[in-house]
Amino acid sequence: MGAQLRVYKRRIRSVTATKKITKAMEMISASRIVKAQRAVAASTPYADELTRAVTAVATRSTAKHPLTTENPNAKRAAVLLITADRGLAGGYSTNAIKQSLALAARLREEGKDVVTYIVGRKGVGYYGFRNLAVANSWTGFSDKPTYGDAKTVSADLIAAFTAETGGVDELHLVSTEFQSMLTQTAVDHRLLPLKLDEVELSDGAPAKNQIFPLYDFEPSAEGVLDALLPRYVESRIYNALLQSAASEHAARRRAMKSATDNAGELIKSLTRLANSARQAEITQEISEIVGGANALADASAGSE
Repeated sequence: MGAQLRVYKRRIRSVTATKKITKAMEMISASRIVKAQRAVAASTPYADELTRAVTAVATRSTAKHPLTTENPNAKRAAVLLITADRGLAGGYSTNAIKQSLALAARLREEGKDVVTYIVGRKGVGYYGFRNLAVANSWTGFSDKPTYGDAKTVSADLIAAFTAETGGVDELHLVSTEFQSMLTQTAVDHRLLPLKLDEVELSDGAPAKNQIFPLYDFEPSAEGVLDALLPRYVESRIYNALLQSAASEHAARRRAMKSATDNAGELIKSLTRLANSARQAEITQEISEIVGGANALADASAGSE
């Protein structure tokens, strides 16, 4: 009985230590969500203005440019997948990976070869374990991305999209949108070529429905689109990285809160079992004492 009580106490100490860790991680993630949300809010106006500029050029000119002109014979598509560098975030990375696999399956059904690019160690590990081909990957900044990180990622994608030969005809993005502290949704968008009918601003309004003034383009509409192409891709990828970072922190906070709550319930259950074991041990000791006393009393009565 004493050995069982020691086992319960040892498990209680272990779970208590784990609970302290998960509680600390929950508080850290909660504090980082606020900063991530501010970063998303700060980046959104720039992305919206670039979208308006691209839409204005595309709607006010007849120029054919890779940014806005779809290739009817598209054969290759690049998919950028954004995941986390660390785990303990519930289904955050798993949902994004599932979304990317579903997108890749759709693209292959359309007869297109898929070239995968990945941000985050979780995505890299998943594809590496299954020996799936990855064109390039980046790690180390999923929870706190900078604009420089977005430029680094965008450079390879833009080079592949604008390559004369051996490049890609489409560029798709799989990321996680932060909707609230409780809801984060894995989504996929086609970044290039730009579908003007589907482009929305941060407030949900279609970009094509915006009222634009008449413009004269210098040196030409094609030149303006050439200048806007890298900026547009960088801003969209940066905004997606920030949205994904906020989603990662929210998912980790929720997962750690659940783990902390479960640890608390487990501690209560183990404490009740330990108390029962202790009570049984005390009862047994009392029974042994009473039995010994009765035996001594019977022995004394028999000797008389």
